[in-house]
Amino acid sequence: MATALARPLEQLRGAVEVLRTRVAELIPDGDVDAHQAAANELAWAVARSDAAVATAEWAQTTGNPLANDIAEAVIADARSSIDGRSALDVIDQAPLFERIATGYRPVEDLGASEDQRLIRETFRNFARRVIRPRADQIHREDLDIPEDILRGLSELGAFGLSIPEAYGGSQGDREDFETMLIVTEELARASLAAGGSLVTRPEILVRALVRGGTPEQKRRWLPVIATGEELVSIATTEPDYGSDVAGIKCRAERANDSWVVNGTKLWCTFAGRAEIMMLLARTADAGHRGLSVFVLEKPAFSGHHFTYQQPGGGVLEGRAIPTIGYRGMHTFELSFDHFQLPAGALVGGEEWLNRGFYLQIESFAMGRLQTAGRAVGVMQAALDDALAYSSERRVFGRAIAEFGLPRAMLGRMVVQVESARRLSYRAARLLAEGQAVGQMEASLAKLYASRMAEQVTRDAVQLHGGMGYGEESAVSRYFVDARVLSIFEGAEEVLALRVIAKPLLAGR
Repeated sequence: MATALARPLEQLRGAVEVLRTRVAELIPDGDVDAHQAAANELAWAVARSDAAVATAEWAQTTGNPLANDIAEAVIADARSSIDGRSALDVIDQAPLFERIATGYRPVEDLGASEDQRLIRETFRNFARRVIRPRADQIHREDLDIPEDILRGLSELGAFGLSIPEAYGGSQGDREDFETMLIVTEELARASLAAGGSLVTRPEILVRALVRGGTPEQKRRWLPVIATGEELVSIATTEPDYGSDVAGIKCRAERANDSWVVNGTKLWCTFAGRAEIMMLLARTADAGHRGLSVFVLEKPAFSGHHFTYQQPGGGVLEGRAIPTIGYRGMHTFELSFDHFQLPAGALVGGEEWLNRGFYLQIESFAMGRLQTAGRAVGVMQAALDDALAYSSERRVFGRAIAEFGLPRAMLGRMVVQVESARRLSYRAARLLAEGQAVGQMEASLAKLYASRMAEQVTRDAVQLHGGMGYGEESAVSRYFVDARVLSIFEGAEEVLALRVIAKPLLAGR
């Protein structure tokens, strides 16, 4: 680690350990519900600290002065959050943030390989040319995603990024989740719902199939997912069970050589248009040990409502839920009424019967990593627009960006974007290496990036003034889209308490 960053980083780690010890004293038995506020602070301290470490590693690897400034700011910001000196530190750090804004240039490719640069450029060009021109209309009118966007992404191989080459994907001998994040970023930069989130659902199902699918299931589904011939949705959440996945009630029961599904699912994004659905259902009354994962096949439906009636009488009905943002893919409430699935729909067969919770949890890590990437893409778009507008818009005879406070705001936005990006890339590398800590890092990346996206898009709206509040400005779309990031793939509070703080206090 560069000498200039080593000492403050060491002090930051020390502050985190002091906090961890203090919280452990408050919660000696690891019961985070007894002191939720303290456990939440611990989770956030570790997230900020790991973001600082990831950014400092990037600065050291690239040797770039701007990267070093960004790392210095992330470390200082994390330290002030833990020490509670935020007001004084904002004053002290203002010159650093102003310097970052003044010298800013795109740094997302710093440290990237040539292949990663080419992939970023390829998907950025597609997103700018095909997705971005229609993103605002899709959002305002809550339209379906145009088929040419889906076809174009299929042709670029966007849906096969984590599928082994043997099944038609682009994944070689070594898993590369960082490249997957780059693709997600660039698509989300144009539109969260009409671009960035299209990659998430197949990645979640692919993880489950690669981990637990039978050879026949891999041969059946992985190739059609890789080519985009069949698109994917996920059905996990239920009306009374969001983050509490272990309590779900939607049930699948054996009926001779098939399964019959009854119940309701909620917040199933893209469930209308998708031909393949990953379904988590209860197959035994044994808490999380009584859940199984199924793959459901159905026709593609357009619009905000669909009814699929099987020849044998089973019915699947979907109703899109109106939302303030994240429009285009449509998020559905689903009702299953004696809906029949063949025996082969059970992922992993009898070996994984009642063990679907573990497949789902492993897939959640991919979903959370994807969410971090989506968050980075949305806030990068907000930063781009804020920088451009602040340079062009003049008030009191000067460009907005020439004033100290807006310049400091822009500098902080740069730091928030890059720290979230570097933390997510670090998590991607750890997951690809098979390190157990990768699951934790993916959760930290999701927690951190989602909150940063809210702040960055908020500041982008603020810098646009009244124009930012109007739907004619894309930053209003970024703002409402960013709000969902802290909710799905693990609500922020549950993620902080149960997925992050609890293992930290247990010493894992």
